[in-house]
Amino acid sequence: MTPQRVLVIDDEPDIRELLELTLLRMGLETSTAGNVKDALLAIQEFKPDLCLTDMKLPDGDGFDVVRYIQRECPHMPVAVITAFGSMEAAIEALKAGAYDFVSKPVDLSKLRDLVNTALKLSEGSASVPTSGKPVAMDSPILGNSPAIQQLKATIVKLARSQAPVFIHGESGSGKELVAKQIHKQSPRANGGFIPVNCGAIPESLMESEFFGHKKGSFTGAVEDKQGLFQAAHHGTLFLDEVADLPLSMQVKLLRAIQEKAIKPVGGVEELPIDTRILSATHKDLEKEVQNGRFRQDLYYRLNVIKLDVPSLKRRGDDILLLADHFLKLIAQRWQLDDIQLSEEAKATLSQYAFPGNVRELENILERASTLCDHNIIHPEDLQLPELASVASIASEQNSTNTPGNSVKEISQKQTTLDSDAVFPHLTQSNEKEQILTALDQTRWNRTAAAKLLGMTFRQLRYRIKKYELDQKY
Repeated sequence: MTPQRVLVIDDEPDIRELLELTLLRMGLETSTAGNVKDALLAIQEFKPDLCLTDMKLPDGDGFDVVRYIQRECPHMPVAVITAFGSMEAAIEALKAGAYDFVSKPVDLSKLRDLVNTALKLSEGSASVPTSGKPVAMDSPILGNSPAIQQLKATIVKLARSQAPVFIHGESGSGKELVAKQIHKQSPRANGGFIPVNCGAIPESLMESEFFGHKKGSFTGAVEDKQGLFQAAHHGTLFLDEVADLPLSMQVKLLRAIQEKAIKPVGGVEELPIDTRILSATHKDLEKEVQNGRFRQDLYYRLNVIKLDVPSLKRRGDDILLLADHFLKLIAQRWQLDDIQLSEEAKATLSQYAFPGNVRELENILERASTLCDHNIIHPEDLQLPELASVASIASEQNSTNTPGNSVKEISQKQTTLDSDAVFPHLTQSNEKEQILTALDQTRWNRTAAAKLLGMTFRQLRYRIKKYELDQKY
């Protein structure tokens, strides 16, 4: 098997020799260059699988090499070697297209991790056509709208980098799904994808959760515990709702990212970590920085590349495509016959703004599936906010204009519009008790129990499955 090739570019002979010796011990073929001119020639003739370049060179800098590789052979990863503490230069290199960076003095263990991960990327470069344009893999991100096609193409590009990515989008737009796809299409796909909701961890436990702890380091630490960074070693750590991190933790997170090392609570030595950071929030992080709630230096470190996830209202016909997908899943989950949208319901969904995005669409369809009759969803089954108001007014008019309408009859009409309105003032446990009472009174005749409760047979069946009553009673 032909060994993979690495080109080392540095004007210091001692550095070139050290890196070359390390790479040879890894079983790799190497070549070296001391300036930009020789480096560009070597790229053409040696055809390396990976390039390591210093930032400062006699006839230019590492940016010249990065830009050349991005233009002429974008499938080739290039990592830059930066001066100690020169984080700004490293970030600029990542933005220019560098795969990753390593700081001087070079930590050889970190260098080996970088090289191994980058060469996995080169192994998969056969999927990139000679035009250099990325090809999107099969993706669970459904949609054919221009916004989604652009998103998928960008994910492919970002998967070929180690640069931190800040994913911005409205709640429910699918930020975690995007992060997971960046991970799956990257050379880190065999490593762990560790998502963490930063707003869900108590501040007192945050350092232990991220960095782990040693036995006896605090009350309750009865054994060593691995932190999230260690769990994501050779993989990806996804920091969801990163804007919710307290300032005290932001400082520690910044150090861990910059030094590529962590110190467990109660530990003495720092542990090297090889982890890619992806982050997301629905908040405006720039405003959080301006208001002093988020550190500017951490913001720049996380926001090397910003990726916007389009809202559902920007996705056109994707709404109906997603609706069809969710209805199939719902039918399978609840063992129902195929559920269809009427033409009027399709038009209603297409015109709705979806403030809750994809998550809201799925919830709307699951509720509508329990309300509709004959497996056909009509606009009133969707229970969109403006429709709910119309239904309420119509119900009030009917109760005023039609003599003999009882409170129970009106309640039943409203119930067929909203399954969750059956017991609007009750908790989930009370609803469950009322259903059980009705079933007991009718000796588990579900049709009679549904009538007694003022709901459809489908609604009752949905709730029996929801509360797992068949299994427990």
